[in-house]
Amino acid sequence: MPETELNKISEYLFELTPIEKLQKLNATHIQDIPSYSTIQKGEKVKFLDQYFFANKDIYISKHNRFADYPSHSHGFFEMNYMFSGSCNQIINGNEETLNKGDLLLMDVGTTHEIKALGEKDILINILFRNSNISIKWLNSVKKSRSLLFEFLLNSFSGVQNQNNYLIFHVGKIPHVQHILHQIFLEYFFPKDFSGEIISLYLPILFTELIRNYNLEFSDPRLSYPSNENIIAFLELIEKDYKNITLKKAAEKLGYNKNYLSNLVKEKTGLTFTELVTKQRLNRAKMLLETTNHSISSIIQEVGFTNKTYFYRAYRNAYRELPSETKKKSNG
Repeated sequence: MPETELNKISEYLFELTPIEKLQKLNATHIQDIPSYSTIQKGEKVKFLDQYFFANKDIYISKHNRFADYPSHSHGFFEMNYMFSGSCNQIINGNEETLNKGDLLLMDVGTTHEIKALGEKDILINILFRNSNISIKWLNSVKKSRSLLFEFLLNSFSGVQNQNNYLIFHVGKIPHVQHILHQIFLEYFFPKDFSGEIISLYLPILFTELIRNYNLEFSDPRLSYPSNENIIAFLELIEKDYKNITLKKAAEKLGYNKNYLSNLVKEKTGLTFTELVTKQRLNRAKMLLETTNHSISSIIQEVGFTNKTYFYRAYRNAYRELPSETKKKSNG
């Protein structure tokens, strides 16, 4: 990236935000997102996706400096990139330090808190959902058998990762740095099609990480069982979610129906029906957010035959009605 563009990003990130000015003055955390985007049970706070993904697939922000950020969890993936300086976090009870160039990837459900950042500490948050991860792309990189591949595959298929986060020390890998800086340039200084370009950069970023994330960068605590056998099944659901049945899937994959059913449950923790429903709901949400199709036509288009069941399943999955999703997107 040309130095002028990198300086442009740097100047933007180091400039104090209104919240940073107040936090610097009082050294007290000020909530930076609306209350409807969180759920609080006792001392536990969970961030939902309504606010972050109302009109975009990937949400990026600079973390406000000068005050501790309280413990919280997510209903989506989060990456933290250390653009400058360093920061201390407590992630699932583990104390971790990120230095300049480090990239932290956290799974859905990870709990973390961030200690106060100083003047020269710039941390960038990159939020995205597992629907941004294509099974086709996962299938293309499965031969790597890397920790990142297993991490993403587990999360996509509903398996709880043994460790909910990965840290990549990629400060000296030029391609990764270039991709991240391009993403920030497109996001903070948007042009036509910036959203589409950022979405295309995400699998490129992960591919670079898989290519470079070898034993030199790996954490010895992390060990994941291989789920390679389930990829073909997940890819089949992704392609034919509208009409797929367990019998059809078993025939196409050359398995006994009962064996496939047990294999799916063992590998993903979900039943065949639950996985298909999950894919149909993901597709329905995407159509609600990006098209003018009626809700009734979308229900039919994604393969639901029971309207009442669709509404109940959609609300359970996204904590809002389809009409609310459509209204937010149109707004």
